[in-house]
Amino acid sequence: MRHVHERTPRDQHDKAAAAAPNAAAARPDRSRGGLRAALLRLHFYAGVFVAPFLLLAALTGLAYTLTPQLDRLAYGNLLTVDRVAGEPRPLAAQVAVARAAYPEGTIASVITPPGPEDTTRLVLSLPELGDRQRTVYVDPYTAEVKGELTTTWGATPLTTWLDDLHRNLHLGEVGRLYSEAAASWLWVIAAGGVALWLGRVRKPRSGSVRRFLLPERSARGVRRTRGLHATLGVWLAVGLFFLSATGLTWSAHAGGRFGQLLDAVGGRAPELDTELPGTAAGRGRPGHTFPPLTTLPDAASGDGHIGHGAATRGVDGDPATFDAVLAIARDDGLTGSVVLTPPDGADRAWTVAQDDDTWPVRYDRVAVDAAAGEVTARSRWADYPVPAKLSRLGVQAHKGVLFGAVNRIVLAAVASGLVVVILWGYRMWWQRRPRRADRTAAFGRAPARGAWRQLPRPLLVLGVPAIAAIGWALPVLGITLLGFLVADAVVGLAKPARR
Repeated sequence: MRHVHERTPRDQHDKAAAAAPNAAAARPDRSRGGLRAALLRLHFYAGVFVAPFLLLAALTGLAYTLTPQLDRLAYGNLLTVDRVAGEPRPLAAQVAVARAAYPEGTIASVITPPGPEDTTRLVLSLPELGDRQRTVYVDPYTAEVKGELTTTWGATPLTTWLDDLHRNLHLGEVGRLYSEAAASWLWVIAAGGVALWLGRVRKPRSGSVRRFLLPERSARGVRRTRGLHATLGVWLAVGLFFLSATGLTWSAHAGGRFGQLLDAVGGRAPELDTELPGTAAGRGRPGHTFPPLTTLPDAASGDGHIGHGAATRGVDGDPATFDAVLAIARDDGLTGSVVLTPPDGADRAWTVAQDDDTWPVRYDRVAVDAAAGEVTARSRWADYPVPAKLSRLGVQAHKGVLFGAVNRIVLAAVASGLVVVILWGYRMWWQRRPRRADRTAAFGRAPARGAWRQLPRPLLVLGVPAIAAIGWALPVLGITLLGFLVADAVVGLAKPARR
């Protein structure tokens, strides 16, 4: 005889109650821990795959901070005078001897000496040089021609070479993607690292600030490396955010988005109207303009130094006109080093622009009618929109010229610190590799997958549109992040198949 055991409703209820904790445990826990896990995975993969680009950017940027010293070593005989003696000769005399020695091409601009030991620079446009110029260096005290260099927007060949190395690794437009990827991910990696480290000391207690800013002395092995990596990253964070933000303003793709933003808020630098009053020829077309003061130099926009060969054509006239135009600009308040640009037509005025990138900067510009002996238009730095000012100053600080030697020292320290942080990060990855009795893995394991499923739903609802907006503003970041997600999903699907 077979006995059949029938389950009562109470039995079924008890069993369901007993299974409830297990089911709850099986469901993802949508908590703040999920956010930390997601940040950890993003920080890990970005560090592994983007850090090589950051390392290149840091090393090439570190080399660029040495350009003033390198230029002095390589071209000191051209950039500086042999002896400061008496008053400088008239500008007309300097222009005349320079043109006698180098009659080819047309005068694009003349740059007065930035300091008493510096030479005057006559910039010539030659068709065969394309977007480069020939710069002739003249001793202002003796009117002696010191020599010439083929320059790019006023930069010496050595500075141009190092600038291109930092910008695109001498690979042209394709190479520019490397620097934009580095700048796009730098702030993400830095912010994620600071947030992860801050999460360890989120409970206020004695010594928490020290634990955040200084590594633990007693730590050993991977814990020690992690502490050094994290705390140095915290100290560098502000500098890294600044370099990322300013670097993106002149990048190939994010820079275009930044330009659209400036247009939307009216943040562009004002143009200087060089059309002469009362002239009919040329009406309906814009006056002579200069590279915008809101972007760092690139092959299309120049290097932001007004008049450093910004015009690809020029005209020659009476050299005495340079002295007359300079005197008019001086009377109008333009001091220090200035750039005089001849008009590119009979209906245009001369342009005289201050060229002082060191704080306090001077960027005033005037249009001068040489025949009438008067200023026809002005553009004052004080009247620039705030976005244009911030962008311009950020660019100069990024280049290491805004605060002189102190600026370059700080940039060199940040670049060197970033190199060390990256190397410690890779060392930490190597130290965390799994070990067994019979073998040791080559690299450390990545953080567990699926962290996004543990994120709080409100964060997901708000975060996805925010990430999409950031991806639109920073296209290289958006595309590479999407690539990470797709690759991660493919790896996740392949693992069960292998098992």
